Amino acid sequence: MEYIILIVVLAVLLVVGAGTMLLRPRGGKRVRSRGTDTDITAGTGGESGGGTLTEERPSGAGTATAAPPAPAEPVEEKPKPSLEKPPPSAGRMVRLRARLARSQSGFGGALLSLLSSGKLDDDTWDEIEEILITADVGVSPSRQIVDDLKTKVKVEGAKDARQVREMLRSELLKQVETPASRELKTQRHEGRPAVVLMVGVNGTGKTTTCGRLARALIGDGRTVVLGAADTFRAAASEQLETWGNRVGAETVRSGKEGADPASVAFDAVSKGIESEADVVLIDTAGRLHTKTGLMDELGKVKRVVEKRSAVDEVLLVLDATTGQNGLRQARVFAEVVDVTGIVLTKMDGTAKGGIVIAVQRELGVPVKLAGLGEGPDDLAPFDPEAFVDAILGDE
Repeated sequence: MEYIILIVVLAVLLVVGAGTMLLRPRGGKRVRSRGTDTDITAGTGGESGGGTLTEERPSGAGTATAAPPAPAEPVEEKPKPSLEKPPPSAGRMVRLRARLARSQSGFGGALLSLLSSGKLDDDTWDEIEEILITADVGVSPSRQIVDDLKTKVKVEGAKDARQVREMLRSELLKQVETPASRELKTQRHEGRPAVVLMVGVNGTGKTTTCGRLARALIGDGRTVVLGAADTFRAAASEQLETWGNRVGAETVRSGKEGADPASVAFDAVSKGIESEADVVLIDTAGRLHTKTGLMDELGKVKRVVEKRSAVDEVLLVLDATTGQNGLRQARVFAEVVDVTGIVLTKMDGTAKGGIVIAVQRELGVPVKLAGLGEGPDDLAPFDPEAFVDAILGDE
């Protein structure tokens, strides 16, 4: 009986063992992870007896690879504009004489016509005086010219047009000439640059004149620093800097509109001293001569600059077409900043020319420069003989 029970138990164990082997999977166990399907297969020993882990990616999914960075586009450097080489200032007045003569010939031609008429009675002399006055010469200088011409005609006579022209030329030259020197003080001296202050009312071409003067000085071999102290007009600083960039002159300016002009002028002079420049040109804001507050501010600019260096020139820029109004402007500016020279602009247009005589007589200050056109080099040292010859026209 015991043998029968033992045989039955062994049979049951064999059946259970065989069933277990048949139901056990031969591969690994599949585990689903969150978000992806991943098969982790545990090896069962195989031939190597080792296990491996493999990751199976979803079907249809591509291989995720980082895109290569786009190549940086090369930055194109803007070519620096080539610097212009302005012509020297010497001889400019002579070169531009024909242009001036075309606009002034009516003034001189009318005088020559009357003086050569052969009939120099009181009415003719009154007419000559009237022509001079309307040409902005001024009442007192006109009368003096007429009186001197009367005397010469009585003594020497008026035999021909050539003699009359020479007499008139001599009288005009006497009025245009002045004992004051017309030389611009733009030479470096005492270890510092010359300092030039440009002043004037709005619309006279002051900033343009400043740029043109910088060109003329660089054409003469000087080094120039520009000071953009006109901080009230929005485009003034940019305009002056453009003039400087064309010829290699450094411009000192404020990045803030409405900045203190005295501070900008002071910095410009300091820069000129540090860089050992020959000349510092300071452009100031245009202002009406009737505005007391603005005129006082101009005086402040000059005083602040003088804390750093003496001011060698104060050039008053006048529009030659304004006539007697230009004289009133000159008087007020001269009282505030001690004007040392006059720059007459727009002398190639409707200017009558007599303003040269009137302003010099009024202030005792010489005309040092003349603007004779719209070109960048149409600024010339004033030459009295060339000016008078242009007024009288060709012989």
